[in-house]
Amino acid sequence: MTDQRKVVIKAADMPEIQKEVIDLTLQAFNKFTVEKDIASHIKRTLDTRHGPTFHVIVGRSFGSYVTHESKYFIYFYVDQFAVLIFKSG
Repeated sequence: MTDQRKVVIKAADMPEIQKEVIDLTLQAFNKFTVEKDIASHIKRTLDTRHGPTFHVIVGRSFGSYVTHESKYFIYFYVDQFAVLIFKSG
C-alpha cells in the first residue's frame, strides 16, 4: 500500500503537479515490480495528461545530468529506489 512506502524528495522544481506525480509514482510501484515497467507507466501517463515529452528514470543506482523545462523536474526516492522525472523537448 502507498502508506507503507517511504518517499524522500531530494530536489524539486515542480510546484503545480508535484503531488500528482508522487501519487502516480506510488500507484506505479504498487502495480508493477520491474523498474522499466514502472518508468514506462509514469511516462505514458504524464505525456497523456500534460503533453510530451517527459523522461522517467527509476533505479537503485544511476548518475544524471539533465536539462529540463522550468517547473518540470523532480528527483526523489521511493523506499530504496531513486526516481528522476523531468520534461524536456
